[in-house]
Amino acid sequence: MTTDVLASDLPRVHVGDWFDDLVTWCTDNLGWLFDGIGSALDWAIGNLTDLLNLLPPLGLTVVLALIALVLSGWRLGLFALLGFALIDSMELWDSAMDTLAQVLVAAVIGVVISVPIGIAAARSQLVSRVVRPVLDFMQTMPAFVYLIPAIFFFHIGAVPGVVATVIFSLPPGVRLTELGIRGVDPEMVEAGEAFGTPPLRVLTRIQIPLAMPSIMAGVNQLIMLALSMVVISGMVGAGGLGGDVVEGIQRVDIAGGFEAGLGVVVLAIYLDRLTGALGSEHPRGLRALLTTGTAKR
Repeated sequence: MTTDVLASDLPRVHVGDWFDDLVTWCTDNLGWLFDGIGSALDWAIGNLTDLLNLLPPLGLTVVLALIALVLSGWRLGLFALLGFALIDSMELWDSAMDTLAQVLVAAVIGVVISVPIGIAAARSQLVSRVVRPVLDFMQTMPAFVYLIPAIFFFHIGAVPGVVATVIFSLPPGVRLTELGIRGVDPEMVEAGEAFGTPPLRVLTRIQIPLAMPSIMAGVNQLIMLALSMVVISGMVGAGGLGGDVVEGIQRVDIAGGFEAGLGVVVLAIYLDRLTGALGSEHPRGLRALLTTGTAKR
């Protein structure tokens, strides 16, 4: 009783109304910016989708399997061959390529944004203190909430889905990049500085190669979150396998929904193992290539 009385005396804080006013102001005053971003993303997604569909399904399946074979080994190569052949046999190839294009575009943008922020946070305590609560807020916000402003700014389609995907997937990329840079042995950095190496070269030739496993783990998590969000984005007309899953729910089509979900699983495993191989110390991994290149110089 007392609690109810006290609660009723508290004034209502109209946080939602403030956010609505902010979105309205941005729409009215920054519409040109959102139109430009939307056009650029639409162009990138469309051209990447056309590129993926340039080869017939069997041809691209072989290419993806060869990429997996070269970077990871025969197991992932065989999985890619069988997995993408299964997607084609379920007549989900076009949807899978739409989803793959959206994930790749979102992942590239996410990496371009998150890695520099993570490096800046690792090199500056002030940046780290500012970024950390923002990342906490972004990680605890439900994924569906990101779709609301994205729809207002970019309307219905693949673009708002990609924008929401980028925002949703940024935190692990930033955190693990910062963690990797901070985890580099200080004596290695001091040794480089003692030889008069400029700070930028210390970063690119010592810190980043040694931090590559952590950075690639962040990229891996970023891609996995992007893939999960792209499926959710099917609710706002993003298409792809997410759209097929949503259609299966709406029509109570168990078979169709399961097949679309299975296609997502194939993409997830392929991208997960591929990025994991790039971050490993394997001779074909990205870390090994960077370290070898640094040693030659």
